[in-house]
Amino acid sequence: MPAAEPFVFQGCVQVCELLAHQAHDARELLEQVRRAPAESIFCHTSVLLVHRPPQPDAYPNDFAMWADTELRDRRLTERLAAIDPFRLGSIESVRAELVSTLEHHLQQLSAAPTRAGEPFQFLQYHLVPVPTGHQVRTLREFRDALAEVDVSALFFHIVEARYRLGHGRGDFAEWVDTALGRHELAERLSHIDPYAGTLERVRERHLIALNRALEEEAEP
Repeated sequence: MPAAEPFVFQGCVQVCELLAHQAHDARELLEQVRRAPAESIFCHTSVLLVHRPPQPDAYPNDFAMWADTELRDRRLTERLAAIDPFRLGSIESVRAELVSTLEHHLQQLSAAPTRAGEPFQFLQYHLVPVPTGHQVRTLREFRDALAEVDVSALFFHIVEARYRLGHGRGDFAEWVDTALGRHELAERLSHIDPYAGTLERVRERHLIALNRALEEEAEP
């Protein structure tokens, strides 16, 4: 049955802004994480998903990458890499976890924090929505469009919507639930972790769930 309200797929482009916040060691990183805008924390823990390489050992966030490549601090790298935005559910919760992780690390140091060769430079990305030309009203149309749209549309509707704008489960699961009334499918989609691998892998997992739902729908 067609939905009363269509789903309009939006992609996005990123406009980068260099902020005044810098950190030369773990103590300064803690201070700046506390002060930086939420959009900057989102940038360094989430925006890299758009460009994440397929290697399984890719850094999960910019803070862990800096701790490894500039501070050469393996323990701090592992602690920062373990922060899970999907489990935490909001950018402010991610900030709180970063603060707690850095505080705990600094408390355990027996000497002054290691100084970095290059400082951590805080950035902020402004995401500009871009029409994809895809507007759908049925589950099959939704599946077909999802298979074609640019990965930036996945980022915009799953990650940006859920973690920065606070749209709960993300736009895909919300529309499938409220517009199509497919509550069980919406739950499946809402449990797909966008931080587990690349966005192409996230697309694949969504398509598997949608194909299964369409197959069940077609069964006599």
